[in-house]
Amino acid sequence: MAKTVPGKQKAAKIVNIGNLLKEKRTFTPPPTFTKQAHARTKNIYRTAKSDPVGFWENMASELVWKKKWRQGLDWNPPDAKWFVGGKLNVTESLLDRHITGHTRNKAAIIWEGEPGDKRTITYYELYRQVNKFANVLKNLGIKKGDRVAIYLPMIPELVVAMLACARIGAIHSIVFGGFSPESLRDRINDAHAKMLITADGSFRRGQILPLKHDADIALADCPSVENVIVVKRGDFLLRIKEGRDHWYHRHMQEAESYCKPVYMDSEDPLFILYTSGTTGKPKGIMHTCGGYLTGVYSTFKYVFDIKEDDVYWCTADIGWITGHSYITYGPLANAATQVMYEGAPDWPDQDRFWQIVEDNGVTIFYTAPTAIRSFMKWGRDWPDKHDLSSLRLLGTVGEPINPEAWMWYHEVIGGKRCPIVDTWWQTETGHIMITPLPGVTSTKPGSATRPFPGIETAIVDENGRPTTNGGGYLAVTKPWPGMLRGIWGDRKRFVDTYWSKWPGMYFPGDGAKIDGDKYFWILGRIDDEINISGHRISTMEVESTLVAHPNVTEAAVVGIPHELKGSCLAAFVTLGNHIDINDKLIANLKDFVVRKIGAIARPDRVIFTPDLPKTRSGKIMRRLLRDIAMGKVMGDTTTLADPDVLNRIKKRYEED
Repeated sequence: MAKTVPGKQKAAKIVNIGNLLKEKRTFTPPPTFTKQAHARTKNIYRTAKSDPVGFWENMASELVWKKKWRQGLDWNPPDAKWFVGGKLNVTESLLDRHITGHTRNKAAIIWEGEPGDKRTITYYELYRQVNKFANVLKNLGIKKGDRVAIYLPMIPELVVAMLACARIGAIHSIVFGGFSPESLRDRINDAHAKMLITADGSFRRGQILPLKHDADIALADCPSVENVIVVKRGDFLLRIKEGRDHWYHRHMQEAESYCKPVYMDSEDPLFILYTSGTTGKPKGIMHTCGGYLTGVYSTFKYVFDIKEDDVYWCTADIGWITGHSYITYGPLANAATQVMYEGAPDWPDQDRFWQIVEDNGVTIFYTAPTAIRSFMKWGRDWPDKHDLSSLRLLGTVGEPINPEAWMWYHEVIGGKRCPIVDTWWQTETGHIMITPLPGVTSTKPGSATRPFPGIETAIVDENGRPTTNGGGYLAVTKPWPGMLRGIWGDRKRFVDTYWSKWPGMYFPGDGAKIDGDKYFWILGRIDDEINISGHRISTMEVESTLVAHPNVTEAAVVGIPHELKGSCLAAFVTLGNHIDINDKLIANLKDFVVRKIGAIARPDRVIFTPDLPKTRSGKIMRRLLRDIAMGKVMGDTTTLADPDVLNRIKKRYEED
């Protein structure tokens, strides 16, 4: 990437991807599981297929509405309106309805901090805390439609903050606690957030993360923020700015214990969540109240087959969409009991997760393939030390899982008895789109299997026509309740990114194939977003950061396979004149990216090259760099301005 304004990136054309993976192993649902499952036969698919809008309306009717909708769906591509005319407050479905019966004193959250501190919060306690904090927000001037940024560790107050915003109609925007101050600043400013909620610090692998300190750096250039609420996680050093900063616990002591819910239109925004974009600027994905809640409620109920006595654990961070949908909104709407853990899976030892499963009798476990590959690397001795017999269902999320990791998960963690739900979905889709139903679907290691009932997907070619060889672009052909309603403040980007490729069809940006049983196999991103450990990172964003370094003139970043993370970043960098190449410079560039974006974007490799492969028009041909990095035979090079540059880069790469 040269120091110019980045232009729109066109997805590469998919060719011959239909036969990359062969997998013939099949696992049918255990009869004992099917007997008790919410979905026991394929009738649910037929019912949804015959009347998809009616199917989603039936699911929506299981939630709490102040006013029922007059129309299930108003579809004017690319704009969908679900449950038109309906009024609701989502917290009534998550909290109020659970405190009038036997679930009143049921555990909602079983929380464990990395140092070992623990709390159990019942539905009634959570209800009271959300109401009190909603009043705190109101007392500090937050009202319906205001944006509230949240920069917190994985502590119960994060859930409280989300739902308190929803209680009064404020729009929450959560920023992952591992992001840098600059990333936080950019997201606050894009949303024009009026308030920031953070903590004094948090724990990660025994280290203290200074969240308030980092937030203060960001806030130096965030003029829209009027107040900052600070949750006391520990006894960490910090500075309090009088008049702006407020202690969470002090305001909670003084707040009233009931806050009347603000009723929202079904299509009113519930939250904004930023995801990386191919132009380098993060995209503020918007989700609405009625459709999103219906989608996460329904998918959680059927995909995880949730029961009254289940103990569910999703190991994601709430800073990502998985945590929004399947830690907060989906589980609480279903009155689930769930585990919430603050820290790392290998602290203080590599059996921390299995200790938590054993101690809490976890029955449903939902994690990322990246974590599973780490578990494999650490060895089965760690899980074998623990009693995992409480587990009855396993899930994966964040990226495609390779078959052998699937099999290890099935055999070592699931004891060959637990169905596995391998789920495909995105920040933009809001909820699970392709997945097995554990009591119905026979699974194949590595395949997400079939679309969830009411979801319509297809594999198409460049022109949007269904493919004949099984491989191509993944497309969603019909609207669904949890679909994004836009990109905050950027209508054109919303249309161009997701709806301009084919008329009336959503373009997720993933390649996929479909086999003879009509099972979907997700093959990963076909544009310049890379999935690292379940986190989508824009290569353009990393390139923009590298080029901002004073010693760098150009940079191109590609994703290459990684044993544990699924993918990692390789950065090809051109330096300015008279810059010495050494290990210190490499470390400096990697640290520069971490400071600007966050640790998840750190390049694994930095390769210095005098030039980059470009077309005559100046476009960098990243696919050729990817070929070099993966040791593949390079594709067509006839359009290069200087074909010999590839030999120089390849030589340098092999010497590195």
